[in-house]
Amino acid sequence: VAAIQHRVDMLIRNYRVLGHKIARIDPLNMPRPRQPELDPGFHGFTPEDMDTLFDAGSLSPKGEPLKLRTIIQRLRSTYCRSIGVQFMHIDDLSIRDWLCVQVEGTANRTELGREQQLRILTRLTDAVIFEEFIQKKFIGAKRFSLEGGESLIPLLELAIEKAGDHKVDEIVIGMAHRGRLNVLANIMGKSPRVIFREFEDKDASLVGDVKYHLGHHTEWVTHSGHKVHLALAFNPSHLEFVNPVVLGRTRAQQDRINDIERRKSMALQIHGDAAFAGEGIIQETLNLSELEGYTTGGTLHIILNNQIGFTTNPSEGRSSVYATDVAKMLQSPIFHVNGEDPEAVAQVIDVAMDYRRRFRRDVFVDMYCYRRRGHNEGDEPAFTQPVLYRHIEKRQPVREAYLEHMLKLGSITREEAEEIAVRRREMLEEELTVARSSEAPRPISALRGVWANYQGGPDRDVPDVDSGVDKDILKGLLALQATLPGEFRPHPKIERILDQRAAMARDEAPLDWAAAESLAYATLLTEGTRIRISGQDSERGTFSHRHAVLHSIEDGDVYVPLRHLSPRQAPFEIYNSPLSEAGVVGFEYGYSIAYPDGLVIWEAQFGDFFNAAQVIVDQFISSAEDKWRSLSGLVMLLPHGYEGMGPEHSSARIERLFSLTAEDNMQVAYPSTPAQLFHVLRRQVVRPWRKPLIVLTPKSLLRHPKCVSTLDELATGRFQRILPDVKGIAGNVDRV
Repeated sequence: VAAIQHRVDMLIRNYRVLGHKIARIDPLNMPRPRQPELDPGFHGFTPEDMDTLFDAGSLSPKGEPLKLRTIIQRLRSTYCRSIGVQFMHIDDLSIRDWLCVQVEGTANRTELGREQQLRILTRLTDAVIFEEFIQKKFIGAKRFSLEGGESLIPLLELAIEKAGDHKVDEIVIGMAHRGRLNVLANIMGKSPRVIFREFEDKDASLVGDVKYHLGHHTEWVTHSGHKVHLALAFNPSHLEFVNPVVLGRTRAQQDRINDIERRKSMALQIHGDAAFAGEGIIQETLNLSELEGYTTGGTLHIILNNQIGFTTNPSEGRSSVYATDVAKMLQSPIFHVNGEDPEAVAQVIDVAMDYRRRFRRDVFVDMYCYRRRGHNEGDEPAFTQPVLYRHIEKRQPVREAYLEHMLKLGSITREEAEEIAVRRREMLEEELTVARSSEAPRPISALRGVWANYQGGPDRDVPDVDSGVDKDILKGLLALQATLPGEFRPHPKIERILDQRAAMARDEAPLDWAAAESLAYATLLTEGTRIRISGQDSERGTFSHRHAVLHSIEDGDVYVPLRHLSPRQAPFEIYNSPLSEAGVVGFEYGYSIAYPDGLVIWEAQFGDFFNAAQVIVDQFISSAEDKWRSLSGLVMLLPHGYEGMGPEHSSARIERLFSLTAEDNMQVAYPSTPAQLFHVLRRQVVRPWRKPLIVLTPKSLLRHPKCVSTLDELATGRFQRILPDVKGIAGNVDRV
C-alpha cells in the first residue's frame, strides 16, 4: 500500500511542478507540449485503480481520502485550467505548503458573487469603450492601445481593493507604454478631457514629453472605505528602467513614516513580456528586493504578456520557456493566467496579494493576452506575423465573452450591460466636447505635498546661502566620531585614524578630506536631515578613506559613529550596494524624488562606472525637470584620478557630464579642498533649490598633505564656485 501511495504522491508532485506546462493559459490556444509525467499510466496506474482511495493531502480540504479519479480531476482543475502556477522552486517548505492550501483547497477558482462579477464587467466595459472611442475620434493617433489585454483594468482594481483590505495607504505604479492611457483614465482617474487635449496638442506647452510617458496621482477609496493614494510614475521610452525608480520612491515613503515593517506603501510594476525577458535592469531590480538597504516589503509584478515584442516572436527574443523565468531567481511564486478568463485573473490576484502580505516578498502574475493592433496604431503587424494576426482578427473582445458567461449564469441582462456601455460612451462624448472648447481647464503643475517648500528653475532665482557651522559644534561632533564604546576594538590602523580625528577636533591638526565629509554629514544629521548613502563599498569607501562603519577585530560587531551624535538626530543610513549601477542609481533617484528634505547620495566605486547607469542619468536625472516637472536633489559621488591604473580608471569623464548640462538642469562640482566638499554637501540641503549634484571626488587628494582645510574654513563662508589661483594670475598666466 505504501508503494502505491508513493506513486500517488509522485503524481501529485508532478502536477505541482509541471501542471503549468499544459494549462490553458494562452487565449490564442497555441499548442503546448505534452507532459508524459502527468499521465497516470506513466506512474503505473490502470483504469482499475481509478476508484481506489488514497491520501490526497491539501487536495482534500476536509482531509478525507479521495478516489484516484477525483485526485486527478482536482489536480487538473487546479493546475491545468486557466491558471498555471510555478512555486515548487521555492526552498521554504512552509511557503510551498501555504501555497498548496491556497490553490488546491479551492481548485484554484473562487466563486464570485453578482456584485463582484458586475464590477469586473464594468471595468472591462470601461477599458473597451475607451479604446473604441479614441480609435474613432482620433484616427491614426498613436496610443499603444490595451486592446487584447483589457483584463488589466479589472486586475488593477482587484489588486488595489485587496491592498486596501491589507491597510496599504499608498501604491507606486510603474509601467511602460501599452495600456498606459487606459490605466490613466480608468484607474488613475486622470480626466479624459485632459487626455483628449493632449491628443490635440492643446496643452503641449505644459510638458516636454509624449502623453504615454506621463504620470499621475489620485486618491482611490475602496469599497470598504479605505483610502489608497495611487502614484503612476513618469517613465521614458527605455523599457523597464522605471522599475528601480519605483522601488526607491516606495522605500522613501516607508522611511518617511517609519514604516519598519514596510506594510503601508507598496510597489506595483506592470511589465511587457519581451522587455521582462530581455532587459538586464530586471535582474538588477529583482536582486534588490530582499536586500536590507533596498527591500520594500514585496512588489506585485504584472507581466502584460503580449506574446510578441514589436515584431519579434518569443522564440527570437528569449532562451527560456516563459518571459518570467528570470523571476525564479527569487523565492517567489509565478502565476500564469489566461487574460480572457477574468474570474481566473481575480483568483490569481487574490492569492498573489495574500502571499505578498503574508511573506513580504515579490510575487509575479504573468497575464497571457495578445496585441490586437500593431506595436502602435500606425504599425501593420501582418507584415511580419500574418498567420497570428488572422487568428487575432477573429477573436471577440474579452468583454463580450465575459458578458456571455454572465448571461448564461443569469447574473445580468443584456439591457443592463448595454446601459453600462451607453453611460460610458456618453461620459466620454461630454469630456471630448469640453476638451475642444476654449474653457477647458488646464492641469496644475505646481509642486505640492512634500515638495511644496522646494523649487527648481534657474540657479539665479535662488539666493546662495552661508553653509558654515559654529566652530565649537564642529569640534564636538568631530570628537564624538573619534569616541568608541568601552570594549569596542577596531583595526589598529583605524585606531590611528581616530586618534588623528581627535587631534583635528582639538584644532591641533588640519582637516583632511574624510574629516570634512563626515562633518558635513554630522552637522546635517544633528540639524534633522536624514542621510542615505549607498554604493559599491561605500561604507569603507573605495580608497579606504571614509570608514563610516567600523568593525570590531574581536567579534566582528559594527559601530557607526554617525548614529551616535545626539538622541534627537536624524537617521543615518549607509549601505554597501550590490554590484550594480543602473539598478542602484535608479533606486536612489527614486528615493530622492520622494524625500526632498533628505540628503540622498550614490557613490560609484570608480567614477567611470557611472557610464553603466547612463540610461538613468540621461532619461531621468538630467532631463526629468524639463520633461515632467519632476525635481531631484540626488548627489552622485564619482571617485576618479589618473593613478596609473589604465584608461578605465583615469577619469570620470567630466566632458561627458558637461554634454548633459543645459538650462541649469544639473550641477557638476570638482572640489579641490575639504572645505569645498563640506560646503557643497551642506548647500545641497540648506538651499531650497533641488537639482542633481555630481561631485568628482579625488583619489590622491584624500591624503595629500596640501589638501587640507581648517575648522575656521568650515565654520564660516560657503561653497565657492571658483577658487582663483591668485599666484598664477599674478604671474600672467596665458592659458587655463
